Amino acid sequence: MNSLIITSIEQGLIFGVLAMGVFLTYKILDIADLSVEGTFPLGAFIFARFISTGIGPIGSTLLAFVFGSLAGLLTATLFTKLRIKPLLSGILTMTILYSVNLKINGKANIPLFSQDSIFDLASTMVILLIIVISIKILLDLFLKTETGYLLIATGDNESLVKSLGQNSNKYKTMGLMLANGLVALSGALMAQVQGFADITMGSSIIVVALASIIVGDAIMKNSDRLKLTSRAIIGALIYKIIGGIAIDLGLEPSDLKAISAIIVIIFLSYNNFFGNVLTLKKRGEKIDAKNSKSVKEF
Repeated sequence: MNSLIITSIEQGLIFGVLAMGVFLTYKILDIADLSVEGTFPLGAFIFARFISTGIGPIGSTLLAFVFGSLAGLLTATLFTKLRIKPLLSGILTMTILYSVNLKINGKANIPLFSQDSIFDLASTMVILLIIVISIKILLDLFLKTETGYLLIATGDNESLVKSLGQNSNKYKTMGLMLANGLVALSGALMAQVQGFADITMGSSIIVVALASIIVGDAIMKNSDRLKLTSRAIIGALIYKIIGGIAIDLGLEPSDLKAISAIIVIIFLSYNNFFGNVLTLKKRGEKIDAKNSKSVKEF
């Protein structure tokens, strides 16, 4: 049980990077980007390709981020330049990447057990914590810059960004590139932990990312001081621990996709029914407190 929980936490941290990437498109830009299902294995295959040519594990991992960003650029180009709907743009990029991933190494499964990885430097948990916390801090700092505020404004009110004389498409492109870069980085980390890169790694990975974001938002909804990036990471950890417990209780690994969908349904339902009730109750308490104060003053 302990080893299963540790494995779940390690995978939860990796999916935390994935969730932070999807958070940029889903929560900030309000774009349904399905290209991540191709970008996640792209990161794994890019790492496998470059580590086999003699480039070190750190360099290969960073190159996975770069190539993932280029995949995001492709989606953004289809979306902003060719004016294809964002959902279809993501599907087209995902389809293209399936063939690209197979071409990179020439086969669908690449064993990496004999290759170096960044986890050779220290404990897997320690390395993952350093990576996740570093990405979270950098992402939070970026979103506080002028460019970050304009990126957020593009998702909230694109007309406002245009009225400021800014090109909103530039920020959409930036967000998609950064998001897919993080997703590819997550894929590269997963390949190193698992010891192989497989073409099916990205299957339903968008559900995992959305589940992480939704779980984090549902549980930490009233924690106003907790940043959205922190919620995504915590949601990914909780999601993977729930999956680990489900397997420990006797469910088959093949049932995980159904479990993922059920988790999303449960927490979405919680948000839709109980979340709204709690919000209204909280507002009502504030109004009652204000009124009682006014009566006392009177």
